[in-house]
Order: sequence, then structure tokens, then C-alpha cells
Amino acid sequence: MSALPITDLTPIQDLTGRAREIFRLVVEGYLESGQPVGSKTLAGMGAGFGGGPGARNLSPASIRSVLHELEGLGLLGHPHTSAGRVPTDYGLRLFVDGMMQVAEPTADERAAIERRLARPGPVEAALAATSALLSDLSACAGLVMVPRNEPRLSQLTLVPLAPGRALAVLVGEDGAVENRVIDLAGTPRPGALEEASNYITAHLAGRTLAEAARAMQADVASGRSALDEASANLVQRGLAVWSEDGFSDGNRRPVLIVRGQANLLDDAALGDIERIRSLLHDLENKQSVAELLDRAREADATRIFIGAENRLFALSGSSVIASPYRNGDGKVVGVVGVIGPTRLNYARVIPMVDFTAKSLGQSLSKLIG
Repeated sequence: MSALPITDLTPIQDLTGRAREIFRLVVEGYLESGQPVGSKTLAGMGAGFGGGPGARNLSPASIRSVLHELEGLGLLGHPHTSAGRVPTDYGLRLFVDGMMQVAEPTADERAAIERRLARPGPVEAALAATSALLSDLSACAGLVMVPRNEPRLSQLTLVPLAPGRALAVLVGEDGAVENRVIDLAGTPRPGALEEASNYITAHLAGRTLAEAARAMQADVASGRSALDEASANLVQRGLAVWSEDGFSDGNRRPVLIVRGQANLLDDAALGDIERIRSLLHDLENKQSVAELLDRAREADATRIFIGAENRLFALSGSSVIASPYRNGDGKVVGVVGVIGPTRLNYARVIPMVDFTAKSLGQSLSKLIG
């Protein structure tokens, strides 16, 4: 079941009407049953040319010819010794992007999501509940990436340690204190560390690390910093050490909440223990999963990662559906989603994840005020 490169996608309109219908029936049959779909099954479904009223049904032999054609295009695979076909990851991508009819969440599903998010409680409880709710409704594992904590500076002090080294002590507005050892280019002049520390506290307090770094760069470029070159370099070095130590743009690493892993242990999964073991191992590596979900932060709509399209879940053959959620100002603060087998019900789950993301954003805006 190899997949062709995403750049080699065959446009759906390039397929004949007969090939499109048979391809659709194979994908829908596989997504419903998880089993390969054969020519006899397709003939029993009334597969024909165009699929409309009065269409001429095809014999199993004619259908096998079309299946072979679709397999040659990389849309279908022929697993093991089965006579049936299953869609490849490439075929699923073509189906999801070009053929699938999305079904809106039912009234009961929308009500369940809104009812759970309307419950009073801390933000953390709402996020954990969202992950569990998505897991229950989708029969997959629910994922929620918690909003990044962007610490704001209250004070940053540079203390000499030894020749060529200093200790940067950051105090956040929330009272948190963190230390980092930084290497200096040579030995600073007397008073330079104190001058740099005072400048940071006086001019950059109240900003996130990323905002402070950008403001400092702008001050240096415009000549407004009122610091000599050596002291300005000390300020920039003191701010930069946090991003170099595993922070992204001055932000703390996001936290991932995963609920419903047991949903991944269905009968089909238990028949392939190595695949499910690989998937559970990947889920344990929450930082890597968070990095994958982070790719959905910049998206305007729900993102779908199918099987081998993402390196993390290539071995386990899993799909991820993820959608960003926003605060009251419209800023993306996190991502919600689900992970399940590639044969999950995309038409139902995609709009469910999208609706949950919008509802969560509205709920958080009320909770945070």
C-alpha cells in the first residue's frame, strides 16, 4: 500500500466516470467495514458506468479491470492475498479532498459539545473535558493542545559568575523565577551587566520574551536604545538564552492532553499488534505530537494528516484531524483534534472537530473574560 508523492496527485476529474464510481465505492466500503472490497461485492452494489439511474451494471471481470487501473494509479492497494482492494493513503487524500460529502454534526452532537463546554470550572477542566468529549463522539483518541503560556517579564538580572560567563535571572509577572547560564564574548566592562539589567527592567518589563527581543532589536536599529554596543549585546544575549534553551519564539512548550487511547484498541487494531504498539508509543511522545498539531495553528480551517503523509504516524498508519481554536481577540491559542486509524469516518469527524474548535474558543473567551 505505497503512496505516491503528494505532488503527483491525479486530479479526480482525470478519472473516467466508471473509475470514479468504483473508486468511491471501494473507499466508502473500506471506511465502513475496515475490510478490502472485492469485485463481486462491487457488482452486488450495482457498480456501473456513471452510477446514475439506468446505468449499465458491470460484471466482476470488468470491475476487476478498473480496479487494476486504479491500483496502477496508486489509488488502491492489494493487501496480502485478499482478492479485494483498499485505498492507499494517497487514494484517501484524493477522496477526502475531491469526492467526500461532509456531514454536519447532528443536533445531538452539537448539543453535547455545547452542554459540556458550558459547565463552570477552570480552563484546565474545560480543555480536558473537550479532549474526552471528542474521544467519546468520534470513537478515536481526543487531542487538545493547551494554550501556550507566554511569560511576561517583570525583571531580568545579569549576575557575573566567572570570566566570560554570567547568570541570567528572569522574574515573570506571575512571580515565577528561572535561571540560565550564558556565555559572554569576553569580559564586559565594569557596570555593563548592571546597566543591561536596569535597561531590561525599565524598558522591556510587561512584554513577553519574544516581544522584548523584537523591541530591543528595533531600538538598536533606530539608535534609541541609549546603550553602547557592548551593553546592547548583553541585553540581546540575556533575552535570547531562553529561546535557545528549547523555547520557541520565547514561548513555553505547549502541553498536550490526550484522552481515549482505549478507543484505538478495536478488533481491527488488535489484529495488528505491532501497528497499535507503534501508535501508542507515538502518543506517549507528547512533544512530537504537539509539534505535529502545531502545524494546524496557522491553518484557516481543519487540517487532515493521513497515514504516511506525516512522519510521526507513518508506521502506525494513523490519521489526525486537527483544527485551531481562538480566543476572544481572534488569536489562535491552541489546537483540538482526534487521532484514529486511516479508515475513520472523515465525513463525520472533520465537521465535528471544526465545530468543537469554534465552541471551545467561545467557551474560553467567557471563562477568561
